[in-house]
Amino acid sequence: MDWYPLWNSLRIAAISSVLVFFTGIFFAYYAARLPRAVKGALDVVLTLPMVLPPTVCGYFLLLVFGVKRPLGAFLAQYGIKFVMTWYGGVLAAAVVAFPLMYRTARGAFESFDQTLAYSGQTLGLSNSYIFWRIRMPACRQGILAGAVLAFARALGEYGATSMLIGYTPGKTATISTTVYQLWRTNDEGGAFYWVMINLAISAVVLIAVNMLEERQKKAVKK
Repeated sequence: MDWYPLWNSLRIAAISSVLVFFTGIFFAYYAARLPRAVKGALDVVLTLPMVLPPTVCGYFLLLVFGVKRPLGAFLAQYGIKFVMTWYGGVLAAAVVAFPLMYRTARGAFESFDQTLAYSGQTLGLSNSYIFWRIRMPACRQGILAGAVLAFARALGEYGATSMLIGYTPGKTATISTTVYQLWRTNDEGGAFYWVMINLAISAVVLIAVNMLEERQKKAVKK
């Protein structure tokens, strides 16, 4: 049994989730403090991958990072190639998963009680201390839920991934692309096997999200 699709899918989902976690928090924190009009325009740009078909996202990534495109050709000179490579899958997964992390984290930051930050400022605490020791702990449930959802989205990504990195056994194959290829070649048993693995992982992710939501509700009641 070739376990590469599972390993590659977990690797892509984990790395892209880390990237999305920090970039999502960064943009969510500053977007939550912007005027409504500016925030609305920024939301359109940052959440567009969530409403666009994944294949359209993959097409735009090809337009930017394709080896015949200016940026893609420039990066290729330094050995960086996102087309038909597993780390291209990281890029594709990060793009489609980012809106989930961003919107969830932004909602958590917007619900934060600003009087806590003001109180810290009156005590002479630095902004970085207030952010890491006061704001982040207060918003941790929403942020963690966003991170789990982003991981689940990255793990199940197919459209943008197949457009950018295709399907090469032992090189770019993921669970989603493997299921499609096995089904296309009439290997129903193999496709069903990978579907069940994906279902098991997705169930664990959903259970984790539900547990985080329950903890957040209990924390609010207290």
